[in-house]
Amino acid sequence: MTSTPFEIRCVNSLWKVFADEELAAPAYERGTTLKNEVYAFQVAYRAPWLHRGIRVEVDSQLADRIEVRFVGLAPSDFPARDNHDDDFLRETPGLYPDPLLPIDPAEGIHAPPNQWRAVWVTIDPCDAPLPKGEHPIRIRFVSEEGEALGQAEFALDVIPALLPQQRLLHYEWLHFDCLGTYYRVPVFSERHWELLENYVRKAVRYGINTFLTPIVTPPLDTKIGGERPTVQLVDIEKTGDRYAFGFDKLKRWVDLCNRCGVSHFEFSHLFTQWGAKHAPKIVATEDGEERRIFGWETDATGPAYRGFLDQLLPELNRFIQDHGLAERSIFHVSDEPEPQDFEAYSQAKAIIAKHLKGYPIMDALSDYKFYESGLVERPIPASDHIGPFLENGVPGLWTYYCNAQQDQVANRMFSMPSSRGRVIGLQLYKFGLEGFAHWGYNFWYTRYATMAIDPYRVTDAGMGFPSGDSHLVYPGDDGQPVSSIRFEVLREALQDLRALQLYESFAGKEAAVALLEQGLTRPITFADYPRGDAWLLAFRERLNDAIRERATKREVVNEEE
Repeated sequence: MTSTPFEIRCVNSLWKVFADEELAAPAYERGTTLKNEVYAFQVAYRAPWLHRGIRVEVDSQLADRIEVRFVGLAPSDFPARDNHDDDFLRETPGLYPDPLLPIDPAEGIHAPPNQWRAVWVTIDPCDAPLPKGEHPIRIRFVSEEGEALGQAEFALDVIPALLPQQRLLHYEWLHFDCLGTYYRVPVFSERHWELLENYVRKAVRYGINTFLTPIVTPPLDTKIGGERPTVQLVDIEKTGDRYAFGFDKLKRWVDLCNRCGVSHFEFSHLFTQWGAKHAPKIVATEDGEERRIFGWETDATGPAYRGFLDQLLPELNRFIQDHGLAERSIFHVSDEPEPQDFEAYSQAKAIIAKHLKGYPIMDALSDYKFYESGLVERPIPASDHIGPFLENGVPGLWTYYCNAQQDQVANRMFSMPSSRGRVIGLQLYKFGLEGFAHWGYNFWYTRYATMAIDPYRVTDAGMGFPSGDSHLVYPGDDGQPVSSIRFEVLREALQDLRALQLYESFAGKEAAVALLEQGLTRPITFADYPRGDAWLLAFRERLNDAIRERATKREVVNEEE
């Protein structure tokens, strides 16, 4: 035993360890997981005086599957909107635990005096299932001088069952331009392509399987009259009112996504956000010079842009068909139209619909009129406006949340408990939704993309959105994305969904929902669900026990056969 006081406590992955408050989390020293499931817990620690350069060592038969990262603190000037509910950890500006930083073996980690800090321990099966049975895991803390400061012990019980493949379609918009801007590399340079692959590969490992594909620069989160850097995957040559299209960069993007395991492609919106009134930014080469040919000055339904789309979309359709993407393609008209945009949206959709027969055309919107009228066959309503869509049995339904959804429904802001980010998986399962959408995988600009930011220092898009809305990942110096607590919890939510689907394959949907809602006085909805981490963790253990029982019976039967 060391004479140096050093407190250590294992806590669950849903507890946020703040440096400026006492740690009230109970010890969490056992857990269960499926053989191909990623599992995580935290080890919180505190010392009465400064320790620098602490080494963190792992002792376990699973050591080659275990990664330990430091839970960093990120500043938040804008942690919550004024119309939020009571299910928040705090609403004061300050430092919040969020980025999961790699630990440099030469530098170790530090323990500031009298502050609780934490490391995040991830057990990842990677490409081979974990061996079944109970596996002790010891996390040792060793001082810079080589003195043993203490150790945490955790027991992970691996159940002999496998999560099914994810069926839910899930997108988080990857912003090509933010990668180029932050890393200071030209868009579509070789380094930019490397960065794109790094960020796609990471996203796929976390359950993001559908990717925004910018055939034109996406007209998203852009100040009216302003423009974002060009990220257009389709080369265009303009001669008079005729256009020639090159798809080499689009083909390279598709090949990249296929290598990384991407399921679907959502082609970027063909009209501006919030009303479909204008054309997106589009550049073309004309008389040997590249210039912008469409943008905010272009009437969305005018003859010039209509003529352009009448030439582009048949060629794009041919590319899709030739590369076997017909069943993997999604199209958009305009993001988040309001009731007053109904007529403009209707006219814009009519221009493209004739060229896109058989493809899903879907958009984020919350007014049921768009669906009821037949204008939008595949709506994506916000989670706090999904009621009419569920009540009327809209097929193939998706949902989304963003910064506005802070009353009752799930979300993932810094200031919210992590349980609020994880419960979305149970809701998506119960209501059989086809997809889940979010806009902020790596938006590293201020609101409306007017300035670039350092996402480690500015976490609210320049007071644009509460911290946690605009990016799930941080930029790593090595060109790899740095994960966050919120990203890890989102992955857990999607694993919960898949675990419920596994149990459904044994017992049926009705039994799975009954297990989910066992002991509750009210059924789970998008706005009504048990709060806090204790219920969620207990539910998942209950589900794992039920899976273990079924899987064990199946294993015995297979051995007898």
